[in-house]
Amino acid sequence: MDKPIFYAPDIAEGAAAYTMNEDTSKYCIQVLRHENGDEVLLADGRGHCFHAVITDDNRKRCGVRITSCDTLPAPSPALRIAISFTKNASRIEWFLEKATEIGIRTIIPLVSHRTEKEKIKAERLQNILVSAMLQSQQFYLPELQEPQPFEKVVHSNTDPQKLIAHCLPGQKRELIDHLQPGKDTIILIGPEGDFTPEEIQLALDKGFEPVSLGKNRLRTETAGLVAVTLMNMKL
Repeated sequence: MDKPIFYAPDIAEGAAAYTMNEDTSKYCIQVLRHENGDEVLLADGRGHCFHAVITDDNRKRCGVRITSCDTLPAPSPALRIAISFTKNASRIEWFLEKATEIGIRTIIPLVSHRTEKEKIKAERLQNILVSAMLQSQQFYLPELQEPQPFEKVVHSNTDPQKLIAHCLPGQKRELIDHLQPGKDTIILIGPEGDFTPEEIQLALDKGFEPVSLGKNRLRTETAGLVAVTLMNMKL
């Protein structure tokens, strides 16, 4: 796909024209040097790909004419990850960027007993997701949910395949060998210091199955990225 893609979250289905916001217009016209007559693509983050032609190359309010719209199927199966955010914001931002590029449907900031960071800068993180979606030429924006307590995620989850990665000794299957293709899946990734034994037992009691991400002890964001990568390879 050689046409540039720009984010248009408020574009309406069936729209004949659209005006980009100031930041997107500046990037399109001033940075990328596009001009009237150039063809571009617009993504609303909900699976629509709008084909458009620039009609007003204003760097503050770039206008385009919509020529057609494709609706792309949602990624299937749905892959979700509930992960404890780290105190170091740059590490979790790196995870969000890479997980979006690889492919993830939903990200749940998980608040467990040992979680270091319970509050998030939603707008900044959303911008990271958007940039990663566009860079990887996708048209579905991952859903970043509000932080949720561990107990709520465990009790309310209904995914057909429910997994928890933890570091305590015990019988665990390798994630890549345990995944069942075609099933919507959620995996829980704990904080630095891991889940508590009580949390692990609660998850097991609620039908979550224990899995291993390899023989090495991984940082939280590394474990999350390994999990997302393996799920995309197998599912």
